[in-house]
Amino acid sequence: MFFEGIAHAMGAPPQGGEQPNPLATFAPMILIFVIIYFLMIRPQQKKAKEHREFLANLKKGSYVLTSGGLRGRIISVEESYIELELGENNVVEVNRNFISGPADSPRKSKKNKND
Repeated sequence: MFFEGIAHAMGAPPQGGEQPNPLATFAPMILIFVIIYFLMIRPQQKKAKEHREFLANLKKGSYVLTSGGLRGRIISVEESYIELELGENNVVEVNRNFISGPADSPRKSKKNKND
């Protein structure tokens, strides 16, 4: 009824019965998946593995950076929480999953800047 004009515009179905190669049909999709895997998925998995190893090897006295931007020295390490010393008499308990990476040791005091 409504689609008769469209059916005629599409042309006649191919004669001869030759089917396209299924591998050639799916090759571009397979190639795109391989490229995405090596450019995006694999590096992300590698980085996540390194971060898990870093969290497993945390020890007392190391300086770390939290995901909130706090930098501190580890006072104690428990299974799921870590106590950080942020400064003099400032101790914070942080969930282990919120440690984003290692931090540099603190800078020297700027009190003697005019000397």
